[in-house]
Amino acid sequence: MSNSVDFSGRPFHFIGIGGIGMSALAYVLAKRQFPVSGSDLRPNHITHKLESIGAHIFGKQEASNLEFFRPQESQTVALNSPEKLATTSNLKLPQVICSTAINTNNLEYKAALELGCPILHRSDVLAALIADYYSIAVAGTHGKTTTSSMIGYMLLEAGLDPTILVGGEVNAWEGNARLGQSQYLVAEADESDGSLVKHAPEIGIITNIELDHPDHYDTLEEVVDIFQTFAKGCKTLVGSIDCATVRDRLQPTISYSLHSDSDADYTVTNIDYRADGTTALVWERGKALGVLKLRLLSRHNLSNALAAVAVGRVLGLEFGEIAKGIATFEGSRRRFEFRGEVDGITFIDDYAHHPTEIRATLAAARLQARPGQRVVAIFQPHRYSRTLTFLEEFAQSFSHADLVVLTDIYSAGEPNLGQISGEHLRAEIAKQHSQVVYQPSLCSVREFLLQTLRPGDLALFLGAGNLNQVIPEIIATLREPAKATS
Repeated sequence: MSNSVDFSGRPFHFIGIGGIGMSALAYVLAKRQFPVSGSDLRPNHITHKLESIGAHIFGKQEASNLEFFRPQESQTVALNSPEKLATTSNLKLPQVICSTAINTNNLEYKAALELGCPILHRSDVLAALIADYYSIAVAGTHGKTTTSSMIGYMLLEAGLDPTILVGGEVNAWEGNARLGQSQYLVAEADESDGSLVKHAPEIGIITNIELDHPDHYDTLEEVVDIFQTFAKGCKTLVGSIDCATVRDRLQPTISYSLHSDSDADYTVTNIDYRADGTTALVWERGKALGVLKLRLLSRHNLSNALAAVAVGRVLGLEFGEIAKGIATFEGSRRRFEFRGEVDGITFIDDYAHHPTEIRATLAAARLQARPGQRVVAIFQPHRYSRTLTFLEEFAQSFSHADLVVLTDIYSAGEPNLGQISGEHLRAEIAKQHSQVVYQPSLCSVREFLLQTLRPGDLALFLGAGNLNQVIPEIIATLREPAKATS
């Protein structure tokens, strides 16, 4: 693949444009008035939004899509005429953008090769945008989306008008991206496929480092190597030293910690974790800055907020401006997202799919749960490789749940080698937890929950796959009796 991105006006064509990362890039490019097109097998609200701002969307991934860029016979004019030169300029073959999910057997990809289109990885486009702005890139195994969204929102509220590209949808800018008019760009930088090494932002943030993608990495050491390369490319590196790997293997320019005795540049005291949010007194190199309030729950989100404080101070913001923005940040979708309440049952959707994330999210749920309220964890494992690698860790991640409901593994395109299954995971969790149920399909999960959930339950849906599709179905079914009697 090429890695030279052309911002002179050459079209961009995305194979798989509806993905959360690809669509964010497409949105910013389209808003910057570049010609943008793309294909996706499953049109959704994201592709509809891209169409509304001028992107051309194909509903299939096939070779004929690239015919869109060929000159038409009716446009043929004299070779040396001004009209011909303009036509040739307008009909340049596009830069074709792919993610790691697109393989070389994809028909559209093959057609792009045959036509001689420049082919770029999505990370090449992100790296080019990062280089085009004063950029703040958020990396880390957990917390990237929340931290980058919070920083973007903080800058927006402070009047700095940033461009934002994140891996989740945020109500404040009605999606996963926005185009600002200032020099600032806030981006989520993903380590899953090793492409993190391409990014060289002005400010880099590393929230933590763990092994999370065993489909790409064999050891934690390989992951550390990627983060070390990223760290060297950052002019200023902000890192959480509560993560031993960040503390011991990297040298953050600016450090933060939830422990006041850690000697970090930014720390907190007087922490109060409550069901309606969190407060803490923030310290900057031994000097009290003031009280920070956030709506988000639990210690992991306080840590994310402290990263945002550090970035704001690097940019010269007063603490009052920082605190004001963070206090009104509501979070991004699928991060402890409230989906509704019916018959006294509260429905929460969360993207957590790694054991560490599950533990943190369930701890937040337990904090929010009222006395006597059951926390029901409904989990769809994501990828066979991750489930197998972290089988023991998953088994120990559900201690804050009163009932655990498992369904089968969401493959995310991985082949099933027969080494692991949802039933196997159920058996392992059952060694640590007395209330674990396995339902093999989303249909059976829905039916089981309709029979099992009771008033007062907090139903927490966990996973990066398609489990959350059943939430509106359950809510609608529970509301039907109420309609019938009204």
